[in-house]
Amino acid sequence: MREILFVRSGISLVGLLLISFSLKAETGLEKLLPEMVDIPAGQFEMGCVSKIDCRPREEPVHTVTIPAFQLASTEVTAELWAACVMAKGCDYIPENNGWVEPGMPVRYVSWHDAQVFLSWLNSETGFDYRLPTEAEWEYAARAGTTSPFHTGICISPEQANSEGNVFELGGCDHEGHNRKRALPVASFEANAFGLHDMHGNVWEWVQDCWHPSYDGAPTDGRVWTGANSECERHVMRGGTWHGSVSYMRSAYRFRYPSEIRTGGLGFRLARSVD
Repeated sequence: MREILFVRSGISLVGLLLISFSLKAETGLEKLLPEMVDIPAGQFEMGCVSKIDCRPREEPVHTVTIPAFQLASTEVTAELWAACVMAKGCDYIPENNGWVEPGMPVRYVSWHDAQVFLSWLNSETGFDYRLPTEAEWEYAARAGTTSPFHTGICISPEQANSEGNVFELGGCDHEGHNRKRALPVASFEANAFGLHDMHGNVWEWVQDCWHPSYDGAPTDGRVWTGANSECERHVMRGGTWHGSVSYMRSAYRFRYPSEIRTGGLGFRLARSVD
């Protein structure tokens, strides 16, 4: 049984997580790894295909062919990050925000932090884990839909975690449900592919460098790199617990400097299929 650990401000997040982790160390690393979901190959229209609340950075809409791949059913948890710290594969301890529960997504991690973690995880498991590409992420988030969210034109507080404001153009009523915190992974039902929290909870880094539009974007689902100036920032997807509902749209994309660490930033594992 995983005990709940409530962390008071100023107490080390990983310090308390290690207590929990050490009590079940005999279960091994594999027990902390998220389920990897098989995402089928397919083709989709990437960008603001719904024509609702579109931003220039979400255009032009373009057809992308995605090879089959695997994506984690949930975001990487703080407990899995603690395993990396224990093994001395990660020397960075993310700060806490006053509370920790089993299954909380790791937060305050930069794109560069995620790369260090992935290098450790691959050396431990023998697999080739990576961040998803931006095209893979949107394809997986949509799960066959063309609406703003995989739930349709609206998404309720019972379906995702955000600041709880009304989606401006959808006529959706979910004002006043601001939880003001992240929640444990898989707190909401999965989409049609079996993926939890693709909308809300924490932003998720993807592998791609930032580009201000889709002009020249790959159409085969591969990672989109760029000049050094572009790769000083990386793309993040999915929105966050303290962000607008609009930011959770499947098409919405944003960027941060690759070294930034905030309480709304995490990531999810992907894996190629040979």
